[in-house]
Amino acid sequence: MSDSDEPRPEDNGAVERLVGWFDSRLGLSHELLNPAPRYSINPFYWLGALAVVAFLIQGITGSIMLLYYVPTPTTAYASTLYIFQSVSYGQFLETVHLYTAYAMIMLAFMHMIRGYFVSVHKKPRELMWIVGMVMGFVTLGFGFTGYLLPWTVVSYSATNVGTAMIGTLPGPIASFAKFLLVGTGGDAGELLRFFDLHVVVLPAVLLVLLAVKMYMLETHGVSEPVTGKKPDPKGGGRLIPIFPDVSFYLLELAALFGAAMLLVSVLFPLSLPAQYSPAAAGQTVAQPDWYFLWIYQIIKISAFEQAGLTWALSFVALIFVLLVLLPFVDRGAVRRISGRPLYVTVGLVFTAEVVALTIWGHLTPGQVIPDVNAVLVLGGTALLVTVISLGAYRLLPGGQSKEYPSAPNAPAPPPARSTHSASAWTSLVFVAVLGLGSLSIGGCINSIVVMAMSGADVAELVSLVLSLAGLGVAVAGSVFMLYRLDLGRGRIKRHVKAFEVGWRE
Repeated sequence: MSDSDEPRPEDNGAVERLVGWFDSRLGLSHELLNPAPRYSINPFYWLGALAVVAFLIQGITGSIMLLYYVPTPTTAYASTLYIFQSVSYGQFLETVHLYTAYAMIMLAFMHMIRGYFVSVHKKPRELMWIVGMVMGFVTLGFGFTGYLLPWTVVSYSATNVGTAMIGTLPGPIASFAKFLLVGTGGDAGELLRFFDLHVVVLPAVLLVLLAVKMYMLETHGVSEPVTGKKPDPKGGGRLIPIFPDVSFYLLELAALFGAAMLLVSVLFPLSLPAQYSPAAAGQTVAQPDWYFLWIYQIIKISAFEQAGLTWALSFVALIFVLLVLLPFVDRGAVRRISGRPLYVTVGLVFTAEVVALTIWGHLTPGQVIPDVNAVLVLGGTALLVTVISLGAYRLLPGGQSKEYPSAPNAPAPPPARSTHSASAWTSLVFVAVLGLGSLSIGGCINSIVVMAMSGADVAELVSLVLSLAGLGVAVAGSVFMLYRLDLGRGRIKRHVKAFEVGWRE
């Protein structure tokens, strides 16, 4: 064998580093069932666990409904109606199944948002974040595939909206996705494919991902607090055993969550919409369920309607890709919320936009959104949240919280900015506030004109209220910024003193 065929030391080192990186992230050589710190005895640390509890409740209720449900276009609605009317507690069973599905999606979203703000995606939990995001997509897949199964006019119309959106993707992706969801075509093939995905494929994928994530959680443990100081071993940092302490706590959370789901299902029972038929579908406004409503509202914006759905879906796909790759985008060592103004502000804007789009979509079913209204609502929401967030960070001395000083090994805070740079920053915020005021005034005028010409409706009233609220914020912000800029030069103090002298005289 020649010298060139022998393994080089640097090659072995590279392989060892790669194996070590995966081992440190996946925990292939770590022990299991490690104790948990006392500070983790907090419901917000276990939102993902509650989502798993919701999944288990869905599995139990879904298995019972499988005894009666028949997945064909001619029998799907009839078998669902039979469960409602003839099976003991059948309506209650269907209600619990639907509400726990909603709760699972909401808990998964809350789990992701909390993880984003407390930086659980930072080293060495990068792969945990990616696996968790894939689990979130699977959870949305549960909602999408399960919504069609009752074969009501609402579920069928909403599913058609989703499959039509998929058809606008690039050719190969659209063909594969349609084959995966619809199969060979026709209502029978589509319903059977959705049934198989909902009952067999997605649960199996989620269980595999859950096992992988639990293994990595055992390796890395729950994330440390982001207060900036290490937990006291005698207090919140003390370790407690998995059995019985943590296990009983999780059982208590699961019992409370289950009781809440049962209570809500009793108080607000589900009603079954009408069966699907072409005539009934023609009289129904097709709209997806609430967890996809924010995406559908983006697609309804006039600019995307004219440019084509591909651009809108590409924009939404970019958001999802950035969320998945967040560990490789936000790679800073700082985890404190007070030390991450950019990412925290972006997260607040994203959350506010999703909520605003969802509510807006609920209020405007089937309506194309004018570009001006989209700019006013989305731009105003983003600007308002940004101003509030950055204003709150301005109140934090040195960019960190008063209550939680930096950890001993944390990097030193940046030096205080000069008066000139502080005034420049305040001026920029002032310009943003004036921009909000301009948008708000334009929105008020637009809403008043539209209501005067075509009458008042809910959408225009909401737009007018939002514009007036934005105008109020802009006025208050302008007064505050003027005061801040004048105070930096000392003029207000001189004016006040002069006023006092004149008053005394």
